[in-house]
Amino acid sequence: MFNLIKAILFGIVEGVTEWLPVSSTGHMILLNEFVRLNVSNEFWKMFLVVIQFGAILAVILLYWKTIWPIRKSRKTGEHYLSRKTIALWVKTIAACIPAAVVGLVLDDWLDEHLYNWWVVAIMLILVGLVFLVIEKRNADRQPVVTSLEGLTMKDALIIGLFQLLAAVFPGTSRSGATIIGALSIGISRKIAAEFTFILAIPVMLGASLLKIIKYFAKGGYFSGMEAAILLTGMLVAFFVSLVIIRFLMEYIRRHDFKPFGFYRIVLGFVVILYFALIH
Repeated sequence: MFNLIKAILFGIVEGVTEWLPVSSTGHMILLNEFVRLNVSNEFWKMFLVVIQFGAILAVILLYWKTIWPIRKSRKTGEHYLSRKTIALWVKTIAACIPAAVVGLVLDDWLDEHLYNWWVVAIMLILVGLVFLVIEKRNADRQPVVTSLEGLTMKDALIIGLFQLLAAVFPGTSRSGATIIGALSIGISRKIAAEFTFILAIPVMLGASLLKIIKYFAKGGYFSGMEAAILLTGMLVAFFVSLVIIRFLMEYIRRHDFKPFGFYRIVLGFVVILYFALIH
């Protein structure tokens, strides 16, 4: 029962921090210091990634009409493929290629060498500072791209390269990196956030599948309790994500990302103080 309560806490943190540009990894590492699951280290590493599947289901539900390419004509009642949706998916997949290649080739190496509190803390602070700089630069500028259809293949590839930073350096925040990439090339906050959500679908589904395959390939298995922990975490992450995504889209209609930048900087120093001085 205590493990399920802990799984609920992890699901809440995942659902909140996966979509806000504040680094879900950083928050999960901190939470794990105070609320440890009674599971093996291998299961924990897999859980940390696969719990994201619940968050992804929330995006699929909320943006189903945007991402599903089969449409029905109002005039004839016939079904057809939407060229706009197909084009959006082509750009999305293209943007995922850099991170996918690095993830497949270097996944284990990155886990061993870069997934530590020091890297997370530094990236929290650095990306927070970049948010402040980007928002200050954009204060008197009008966005060039204000719709998903307006995104070019070049835009998508640039955003994909920024996403690569998050794949390599934990604490960067995948959503934070892609939003910064989008804002830096003149994409509106709304479209930056929406493309980030859609971009997460293949990235996080692929990452979850890769972790599960590797987990079982190394001889891992689920006990009944571990399966319940994973399902509980994903389910909670799903419902929390529904709320947070709606909140973020409403928030950025009137505000910028500066508060998230300040929050990241403060959290980065908290991580450093905790692990270097207290832990």
